[in-house]
Amino acid sequence: MSARPRLLYVSDLAYPARGRRYCDEDIHLTARLREDFDLALCHPLDATALMDGFDAVVVRNSGPVLGYQREYEAFRAAALARGTRVYNPLHGRGDMAGKQYLPDLTAAGYPVIPTVDRAEHLDRLPEAAAYAVKPKAGADSLGLRFLPREELDGLDLDGLLVQPRIDFRYEVSFYFVDDLFQYALYAPDPERRWELEPYEPTGDDLAFARRFVDWNTLGHGIQRVDACRAPGGGLLLVELEDLNPYLSLDLVPEKARMSFVTALTASLHRFLAA
Repeated sequence: MSARPRLLYVSDLAYPARGRRYCDEDIHLTARLREDFDLALCHPLDATALMDGFDAVVVRNSGPVLGYQREYEAFRAAALARGTRVYNPLHGRGDMAGKQYLPDLTAAGYPVIPTVDRAEHLDRLPEAAAYAVKPKAGADSLGLRFLPREELDGLDLDGLLVQPRIDFRYEVSFYFVDDLFQYALYAPDPERRWELEPYEPTGDDLAFARRFVDWNTLGHGIQRVDACRAPGGGLLLVELEDLNPYLSLDLVPEKARMSFVTALTASLHRFLAA
């Protein structure tokens, strides 16, 4: 490794995200990371061809894998075969591996939105006015649809998940670098998911989020624990985003933003030295 580690930073700068601009976040982060690292930025479809010239690949706002599934699988296979360091590490158990963790955690009794992936398990879901049907490999609401109970019967659930549509009070996200909590944001209006405001978590809130970070067993990396406040007052996991979580750094106070960058820089140094 050179005196200044070389990072290949992966982002789809032109991805048309609803309600936010991925490119602004990556411009900010790369500007700060260049203080410690020699850094180049590339599109996710170019990462496999370029990664051998770098000490690590940092996957950030690379867009939903569903849009380039074959190329992403080729990147993973090549990185594992070559021993390439990828941040976040490729053994994540959350969204990085698809959404199979949601029915698995449901079956294990974790506080998640009840989720099944088999027709014979539909009777395990609570009664609801409508049910969300989504791809296991989906992200950013791609492929999401809502159906009444009667339309679930006979539906081919191969590659799909089914959840009850919950009338939650709000959504909240907890952001971690490694196992260190950084900040939380929430959407007071459930109809405006990306109109976020700073959120001050309680001790119980943080214990909830840490339970999933601990379950994921990622020693290094950025994780976002997305949850909803259920009608009964408790939190339920919506997603454990460990592949390329958008960070909404423009919405947090300057002190929290600088603290996050400091934590990320230190995490990357530890990762490269491991």
